[in-house]
Amino acid sequence: MIKFLDLQKINAQYREALVQKSADLIDSGWYIQGGMLKQFEQELAAYTGSKHAIGVANGLDALTLILKAYLHLGKLQPGDEVLVPANTYIASILAISENGLIPVLVEPDPETMNLDVEAAGKLVSQKTKALLNVHLYGRVSWSDKLEAFLEEHHLLCIEDNAQAIGAEFNGKKTGNLGDASGFSFYPGKNLGALGDGGAVTTNDDELAAMVRIIGNYGSQKKYLNQVKGVNSRLDELQAGYLSVKLPFLDKENAIRRKIARQYIDQISNPKIVLPEFPQDEQEHVWHLFVIRTENREELQAYLLENGIQTLIHYPIAPHKQEAYKEWNELHLPLTEEIHRTVLSLPISPVMEAWEVNKVIETLNAY
Repeated sequence: MIKFLDLQKINAQYREALVQKSADLIDSGWYIQGGMLKQFEQELAAYTGSKHAIGVANGLDALTLILKAYLHLGKLQPGDEVLVPANTYIASILAISENGLIPVLVEPDPETMNLDVEAAGKLVSQKTKALLNVHLYGRVSWSDKLEAFLEEHHLLCIEDNAQAIGAEFNGKKTGNLGDASGFSFYPGKNLGALGDGGAVTTNDDELAAMVRIIGNYGSQKKYLNQVKGVNSRLDELQAGYLSVKLPFLDKENAIRRKIARQYIDQISNPKIVLPEFPQDEQEHVWHLFVIRTENREELQAYLLENGIQTLIHYPIAPHKQEAYKEWNELHLPLTEEIHRTVLSLPISPVMEAWEVNKVIETLNAY
């Protein structure tokens, strides 16, 4: 069986160093917000080119804390509207509604699956104060046109960088393009922990300080609580594991790009719509390789019968989920078509050449 993502094989490469990190932590006697977290925060800030990196519990918390901090700082007000791609994972939208802000769903660009700036422009109102911009599947969602749009409408821009760590736009990494960015280190991400984890990056001193305070029970000094906070801190051990893996991220992303290039060059079945490979290859880290087909369930079953595991990212659009039943009658045709037809193929830095070839040959024979 060709696994969709072989996490055991990925982490086996770093086993010795990961075990040593575990031993170091046990011996240190300092298990929360210690030296390993501080080290990883410094490394992540340096990697992205950001002034600040703050470790938090997970990717959803990262986005939630950014918006909550903006509310505390008065840069957002309850009831403000936040533009967000309609075809994103639901976490992006949950972070907005959790904070008493109003998500405004924007249909994507059909070529990139990322934000359509023109579509966003048609939805701007006097209440629109921010854009939550998602780098979906690992492709950078940024352009000169987007920058002009943000400036014209005086919008805060929060990057959802859960899937695109290491991607670049004009030599600048995601996580350092907008005003603030949320990261996820869920085990299956390009930079994955061995459990949940997340981070916030920003160049805004005031925002960084507020995110730290809110994520630590609303406290900067022990037992003195400035605001009503939460407990959202990146675990010391996970931070240590991420420090082990971060130096190899660019190399692993390069392997993903090579596999994606081979898929695009060699998959020739007319029943399959392939993603576009950007002219600047650094703009995509291929967290997911997502094809589209009208016969998704049939194709997925066929691939499984031939020993190839696939997943669907994502089978149900956020506006069709019971959690947002107030939107269930909303019709967003492009988003709905995407969720009906997408299928994610195996892609990872530990795929062997024969596995890639088998995926291609099996798809072409379908």
